[in-house]
Amino acid sequence: MFWPKLDIEKSALSFLTRQPYAHRGLHDEAAGIPENSLAAFDRAIERGYGLELDVRMTRDGDVIVFHDPNLDRMTDGRGQIALMSWQQLKGFKLKNSDETLKTLHDILLHVRGRVPVLIEVKATENKFLPACFAVRRALEGYRGAAAVMSFHPGVSAWFALHAPKVVRGLVMTETDGRAFSKYNIRKRIRRQLLVSKAKPHFIAYDIRRLPSPFIAAARERGMKILAWTVRGDAAHAVAAKAADQVIFEGELPAGKAA
Repeated sequence: MFWPKLDIEKSALSFLTRQPYAHRGLHDEAAGIPENSLAAFDRAIERGYGLELDVRMTRDGDVIVFHDPNLDRMTDGRGQIALMSWQQLKGFKLKNSDETLKTLHDILLHVRGRVPVLIEVKATENKFLPACFAVRRALEGYRGAAAVMSFHPGVSAWFALHAPKVVRGLVMTETDGRAFSKYNIRKRIRRQLLVSKAKPHFIAYDIRRLPSPFIAAARERGMKILAWTVRGDAAHAVAAKAADQVIFEGELPAGKAA
């Protein structure tokens, strides 16, 4: 199988596996700490965890730290983020909190390089380019460790061409159990084509699809693997054998803290 050549110093990737990553921050809805909030990020930073967060494009070309395509589930507002400007969005509060929405630039200023940040770009098939430009703009001058990743292979491919010094990853999953089989040639070719197109420095892979012959082959070639989203001791045990680090929710097993 073809694997992209590394176009960055290995030392620039060392932060990827140094510590676990808190998925959307170390959030706890019962405790009034929403996902992708400053409180969730601060809680993770205090414990030495890296941060995983999501970004979405606004109508006027900014990127806010938010997972869903609309406001309904996680804020006191309603509506699609892509149809609203930052001026419209900035006043909405995250669910059960006094925190307002924040741009990626805001969050990076708050983190100040204290822990590494994984930025997952939520992108639709034909509208990923503006998000790439906006994320690159937010990262300009940032001195902390950070990486960009997305399910969309075009995001990683864009950064490979236009910002090769930015660490980039491809987020992957599979839709059914047949992904486990090394004999499913069609799926193996499809996955390999995705990686070839994206040219990632690492792969973030669905813990539900591990162990995987495809991922085992990637690791043999030196590709770093982050398992997502890891919850509970059983999943952590799988990730310990099949991946290099975890993107987790909840609590880490004893002895696995950063």
